[in-house]
Amino acid sequence: MPSTLVGPCEYREEIRKSRFITFAAPINTPAQAQAFIEQHSDLNATHNCWAWKLGAQYRSTDDGEPGGTAGRPILAAIEAQDFDQVVVLVIRWYGGIQLGTGGLARAYGGGANKCLQQAERLPLINRVSLSLECSFSELTLIKLRLAELNGLVQHETFTANGVEMSIALGPEQIETFQRHVSDISRGRIILQR
Repeated sequence: MPSTLVGPCEYREEIRKSRFITFAAPINTPAQAQAFIEQHSDLNATHNCWAWKLGAQYRSTDDGEPGGTAGRPILAAIEAQDFDQVVVLVIRWYGGIQLGTGGLARAYGGGANKCLQQAERLPLINRVSLSLECSFSELTLIKLRLAELNGLVQHETFTANGVEMSIALGPEQIETFQRHVSDISRGRIILQR
């Protein structure tokens, strides 16, 4: 199952006198990825190489390193660990010793791998949007049952009679949640797609 990151993370290492710092973060749009890259890039560094993956979309750059030695290995690290909705930036300060194309690919891909391995994962779950109406007294219990099934409250509107909710829930959890809601409301509440 694909995962994203819970939050930003970083990894630092030195390889043959070159310093490498890897930053990774979760993203929801290509614009967020570019903003993260611009915010964390160091213009004084020798290279700012990066890759991001967002569903079927992906981008990477070698930023002056030999073609295919930085961006592609970073992207391969993202895909090898089954990450999605993630951006990874590896910054290099050249230390005076040539690493060769294989050494560069290992350094960039390895830094991305180590950064992502130590990061806290958040599984990406396919969810279906549903709506329901409940009374104020039922709200707390409904939210509790929804959280137990890894569902989300997308929106709630308080009315004179109770609460109108828009929720998101995994398709395989809908039947179970409907049973919980029916038990709570004695069959009055029905989920609507």
